[in-house]
Amino acid sequence: MSAIQATNLTFAYEGSYDNIFENASFTIDTEWRLGFTGRNGRGKTTFLRLLTGELDDRGAISKSVACAYFPCPIENQSGTAPEVLQSLCPDAQEWELLRELNLLEFSPEALHRPFETLSGGERVKGLLAALFTANEVRRGEGRFLLIDEPTNHLDARGRRALGAYLRQKRGFILVSHDRALLDACTDHTLSINRANIEVVAGNFSSWWAQKQRQDNYELAENEKLKKDIKRLEAAARQSAQWADNVESMKRGKGADAARKKGHVGLDTMAYYGEKSRRMQQRRKNLERRQQSELDEKSQLLKNIEAVDELKIHPLQFHTDKLIEFDHVSLAYGENIVCSNLSFQLRQGERLAVTGRNGSGKSTIFKAILGDPGVAVTGALRIPSQLKISYVPQDTSFLRGNLTDYADACGIDESLLKAILRKLDFSRVQFEKDMADFSSGQKKKTLLARSLCEQAHVYLWDEPLNFIDVFSRMQIERLIKTFQPTMLFVEHDATFCGNIATGSVEL
Repeated sequence: MSAIQATNLTFAYEGSYDNIFENASFTIDTEWRLGFTGRNGRGKTTFLRLLTGELDDRGAISKSVACAYFPCPIENQSGTAPEVLQSLCPDAQEWELLRELNLLEFSPEALHRPFETLSGGERVKGLLAALFTANEVRRGEGRFLLIDEPTNHLDARGRRALGAYLRQKRGFILVSHDRALLDACTDHTLSINRANIEVVAGNFSSWWAQKQRQDNYELAENEKLKKDIKRLEAAARQSAQWADNVESMKRGKGADAARKKGHVGLDTMAYYGEKSRRMQQRRKNLERRQQSELDEKSQLLKNIEAVDELKIHPLQFHTDKLIEFDHVSLAYGENIVCSNLSFQLRQGERLAVTGRNGSGKSTIFKAILGDPGVAVTGALRIPSQLKISYVPQDTSFLRGNLTDYADACGIDESLLKAILRKLDFSRVQFEKDMADFSSGQKKKTLLARSLCEQAHVYLWDEPLNFIDVFSRMQIERLIKTFQPTMLFVEHDATFCGNIATGSVEL
């Protein structure tokens, strides 16, 4: 058994005033199938870069095993898929690589194509197969694999195949926000929380249940302490008033009045003095207890994620049927992408468009939006006054500042930023160029723009790519609450199961 030990790990990027990690200490067994979770921007990829040595850990990380990062760069991509992949595991026999490719359900047809022509999903499967093949031939000297968000190019079937494949392996970190995938193949969970980093035994659901129990305990304890503190504050005020009243009997007008009536002698003054001392002591004890409970309260709620409720403002259309495909075929030039497609989207429905990579899911959206590059035959019926809000897959076009972006989109800047704040953006992010946002932050920007728009139909094309689990749950609650009419593509099985009212299968 080997271990990776982080001891008082503190790290910030050059020029930044904020530490990404601060005095973090934890241990990872390199035999684990470790799921890695945390909100966007918390430092998951940064930690992987520290493990590979790309960033200087300043001696805070000790490890006795080499680490390999996915996705790895390929210097020469000329040649067939097996030839290029074989270069990543030169000590392996070809049959060993083919065995791993088969376990990942790599297309046999793709084996004979140039590597450069492989789809994103095929490349993911190929690179993972090569990395694990290299580990297999190293026998006891395998590397610890750092697998960074491999699902963004995989369809639902590909994700199931990946989960089954990784369940047979050991010795990796898997960064993913796909709850079903993490449950399928991990046995420990590393989470970057608001206040610390923790490692727990079990898959994502086990970690989530434990987190909810801890959060609920802290919330209940916080409420109890708030009530106790208020009670102690009232008791301390009452005790102070009593102490002041008794003290007034020893001096001032109260003492003078008592002397005139002949009620004050040495024994009486001693009695009032002792009573005053006890009252003051009781007051101090109450204040100490109050401070102790304030200190205890301050230790709570540090890791509870602030997940504010989102809002959307869907419009009602005057007819029930909003979009209809009647024996439609879609093509790019002479290349037919899908044919004989028939379905209807009615008001209030949320249809998930499903199918393998390349089956035409995104092309359906382009056809609805009137993309001139898509040739449509058959009857595609869309009312002329229908308002559509669209979230594309691609985020690479986002650049410039949020103010100009809001103005170009015709949306309210303050509303856009308020939604981004609810999606866990810090205010400092608003000053950055969008090109410097993380992949998850770019996707959240597109979603926030869509939430600003009033529309009859929301077309969302893989909206959850790179987005953290907490935000996924937040978006699920939004959709369940406001029930907008939607046509969407998403390979997160948990999300689809929670919000889809039906499906369009390609």
